[in-house]
Amino acid sequence: MLIGMIGLGRSGAGLVRRLLEKGHQVAGYDPVAHVRQDLAKAGMVPAENLPALIGLLRSPKGNETVRIWLSIPSGPPVDDSLRQVLPLLSRGDMIVDTGISRFSDTLRRAKILAQTGAFLLDAGITTWEGKVCSLVVGGEKECIDDLGPVFDSLAPGGGYLHTGPVGSGHFVKMVSRGIESAFLQAMGEGFEILRQGPFDLDLGAVARIWSGGTVAGSRWLEILSGVFGEDPSLSSHRGYSDDQEEVRWTAETAIECGVFSPLLTLALMEGRASRQGEIFSHKLVAALRNASGGHRVMSEPGSPA
Repeated sequence: MLIGMIGLGRSGAGLVRRLLEKGHQVAGYDPVAHVRQDLAKAGMVPAENLPALIGLLRSPKGNETVRIWLSIPSGPPVDDSLRQVLPLLSRGDMIVDTGISRFSDTLRRAKILAQTGAFLLDAGITTWEGKVCSLVVGGEKECIDDLGPVFDSLAPGGGYLHTGPVGSGHFVKMVSRGIESAFLQAMGEGFEILRQGPFDLDLGAVARIWSGGTVAGSRWLEILSGVFGEDPSLSSHRGYSDDQEEVRWTAETAIECGVFSPLLTLALMEGRASRQGEIFSHKLVAALRNASGGHRVMSEPGSPA
C-alpha cells in the first residue's frame, strides 16, 4: 500500500522504517531536508513540500485514493498541516492522525474534512523498546478495512483495535496515559516508603522479585530493576517532570463527565509538584519514563541532563 507520511521525527521515522520493512511504499515530507534524505536512503520517496507529496500519492489520472499519516506535534501544527492539505484532497481520501491530539480537537477536524468528503482517522500508538505494541484507531469502518494491512504491519498479532468512531482512538490512548500516570505515582510512593523504612533494602532486587512474583508484576518493574542496577540511589536523575498533556486532558475529561478520579488527578498534581524540589519518588518516576520511552531526564528545569 502507498502511504504518505507528514512529519519524519523520531516517531514518524520509526513508522516509515517499519512500513518499508513490511513491503509498503512510503512517500514522506518533513521541513528538514536532511531528515528526508536520510529516510530516502532507506527506500522512502521524499517530497519537498506538501503539494509534491500529494502528487506522489495521486495517480496520473487523479483517481487514486490518497492515504496520509500525520506524525507531528499536537495543536496548531496539526491544524496548519490540514489547512495546507485540505484544498488538495478529494472525496474518499484519508488522513490518519497518529500524534498526541486531544480527542475533542480530532472531532472538530473530522467535521472540517467531511465537508470535502475526506475522512479523518485517529490512532493512539503505544510503543515498547522502539516497536509498536498496541494501536487503537477511531474512524469509519470502511477506512479501517482499507488500512487494515497497514495496521497489521505496525502492530501484528492482533495488536490493533478499532475502538469506534473518529475521536475514540485518541480518547482511549489519552485515558491509558492517565492510568499509567497514577500507576507510576503509586510505584514512586511505594519505593519511597521502602527506602525510608527501617531496613536497608536492595530496591533493585525488590523490583526484580516483584516483577515476576506478585500480582503487581509488570514491565515497569522490570525496567525499574534495570534502573536501580545502573544507579541504586538515582543520583543521576532529577525528579523534574515535563507537563503531560494527555494526563491533564484525562483529568479535565473526568471532571466534565462527572467521574470521581482522585488518584489520577493527584498524580497530575504530583507531576507539577516535582518542579518545586527534589523528592525521591519523583526521581523514580522520571527515571522510569526516561528508560521506557526516552522522555528527557532534567538536570535543571528546562535543561536535559
